[in-house]
Amino acid sequence: MNLFSGAYPERQRPEPPSGTGAVSARTWPPVVGEFFVSQDHRNGPFAVSTLASIPLADALARIKPGHLCIVGKTETENIGIEKIIQNTISNPAIHFLILAGKDPEGHRSGATLLALCRKGVNAGMKVIGSPGRRPEFRNVSRGEVEAFRSQVKVVDMIGCQDVKKIISKMKKLASGFHRSCCHGEFSRLIKPLPASDVEIFRAGKSKKVTLDKSGYFVVLPVQEKGRIHIEHYANNNRLLRVIEGDDAVGLYRMIIENGWITELTHAAYLGKELEKAELSMKFGFKYVQDGA
Repeated sequence: MNLFSGAYPERQRPEPPSGTGAVSARTWPPVVGEFFVSQDHRNGPFAVSTLASIPLADALARIKPGHLCIVGKTETENIGIEKIIQNTISNPAIHFLILAGKDPEGHRSGATLLALCRKGVNAGMKVIGSPGRRPEFRNVSRGEVEAFRSQVKVVDMIGCQDVKKIISKMKKLASGFHRSCCHGEFSRLIKPLPASDVEIFRAGKSKKVTLDKSGYFVVLPVQEKGRIHIEHYANNNRLLRVIEGDDAVGLYRMIIENGWITELTHAAYLGKELEKAELSMKFGFKYVQDGA
């Protein structure tokens, strides 16, 4: 190796110390989700899941405590945890995952993460000992699960919603972590795995509107009555019916169940417009219906 290094110095790539591999802002995190990445501490050793406590995640994101790499919610015991696994193992700098906030009822994502670290998954990729409803993984491999279990120490602060206590815990762990690293106790055994090969499609702007044979809808929010008024017209502009309701969901379900809409694109458009109309009444802004 010494002879090779002397002959081809340009081929040598010094490896970073174990556990301190830097990640690129352009490639990490590889999986999109509802979380905050600290630009100042992108290679910090801490990830925090606030489970079902969204305001707690927002508070930590605003404070940006030192060593915090990424923070966000985890409300599901399957897809939510899969995203944690994928984003964690692709950043070898992360060594701790703190679980804080309220554990979601039924899903029990926090308890599932603890069970995952203790016992792993069975042959069917179900988390052993999880109290969650459907703690089964369909989008990560066993290798990725084991990489996560090897790389990260999960810290149980479930139920804690005190930002100061969480930051204090991080400081304490960070102090011990840096001392231990000097003795090689935190060496990474598993390298980041390649990204998933799921195909990504990019939508363009819509250029053609398919006319719905069932007609079109005019949406009119009536603020003083707290009601959404819909007029359903045939394509020859003849009024077919009037539909009224208090919320968007009830209205579009009635329209779909009665077969008053036949095109999927039209259904998507109407759902968007009904939601806008409902929000306009709730927040008091003027509603203007978009052209179909």
